[in-house]
Amino acid sequence: MDTVRASTDDLAATLRQRPHIRESLIQALLLLCGVVSILTTIGIVYELGSESLLLFTRQQWEQTNRTLASEIDAATLTLVTGSAGAHLYAGDVIRIGPEVMQVDRVQGVTLSVQRGQQDTAAVAHAAGTEIAKSLRVSLREFLGKTEWNPQIGKFGVWALVNATLMTSLLALLVALPVGLGVAIYLSEYASARARRLLKPVLEVLAGVPTVVYGYFALTFMTPLLRSIFGANTVEIYNTASAGLVIGILIIPLVSSMSEDALSAVPGSLREAAYALGATRFETAVQVVLPAALSGVTAAFILAASRAIGETMIVAIAAGAGSNFTFNPFRAAETMTGHIVRISGGDLSYDSLDYNSLFAIGLLLFLMTLGLNIVSQQIVRRFREVYE
Repeated sequence: MDTVRASTDDLAATLRQRPHIRESLIQALLLLCGVVSILTTIGIVYELGSESLLLFTRQQWEQTNRTLASEIDAATLTLVTGSAGAHLYAGDVIRIGPEVMQVDRVQGVTLSVQRGQQDTAAVAHAAGTEIAKSLRVSLREFLGKTEWNPQIGKFGVWALVNATLMTSLLALLVALPVGLGVAIYLSEYASARARRLLKPVLEVLAGVPTVVYGYFALTFMTPLLRSIFGANTVEIYNTASAGLVIGILIIPLVSSMSEDALSAVPGSLREAAYALGATRFETAVQVVLPAALSGVTAAFILAASRAIGETMIVAIAAGAGSNFTFNPFRAAETMTGHIVRISGGDLSYDSLDYNSLFAIGLLLFLMTLGLNIVSQQIVRRFREVYE
């Protein structure tokens, strides 16, 4: 007996001491993948944050197309400008040549100013010298205004956020009931053969390029809406058609994740419901669905994140411009659509327009991150464990 015990102890010691080089390499590789993912996320946040910070801290000078009407010396506190060009207001900071001034009062084309601001020297200026206006973007303006037009110094992001939320809401109104209905059918009603046929069809929807969906929205969904509600009501570019097609796009995501959550519910719960006289529909809706609530809710929130981040459909079908409107039949530009449109044009590097794209991207990142955090909390809160 002692001999057997000693042999067993020797075997256990040998197994513990044997080097598992292959397992160690696999573990190190998996750890490296996790570290790379974390570092990539940190890098994205850092770049978005640093470029976004420049939008709110940098002072830039915008040409007003106004010029001095007459020569001034270093002691003059009253300026006369030409009548053409942008309006100037009390409190504006202007630059004439190398000198920075602050406008105290405006009377027509006459400005009362404070000279030599921002550590610049008051010097004489010749007639015809151009006047530039200081342009700064405040966080209050960015998050509190509804007009977005960087070309004229308007940086109210709510125009873009509103259009993004409108298209996402319309998409969810389409995808959630349809996707959940498909998931319930596949999980509770479909035969194995029907499931094998329908699942690949849904995957085809997920594999269609989004640019194709965009042109589908523009050439099919928009004419359909115009024929139903009238051409005078529905504009050619509108958020309704974009939102409806985004809903079609995310149906596979909702149905696939919801079907997985429903299928994970133990069959014993279904059998107990049938034994009590419940119909198949009552079992699916009143027993299986509540038991899979955490997974289904997570699917809904992830679908919302996908809808918010969609780019090509809204860039093609929703239109451009900074319209702040709650009418889904009008054109409005979403956050992702604006990024695509502006970044593909003649955008000067290190300008306010350029930095504003990163600020929009950071806000979009925070929105989707918030939805993902809520999803994780809901999963933890409503998760049910069965044995």
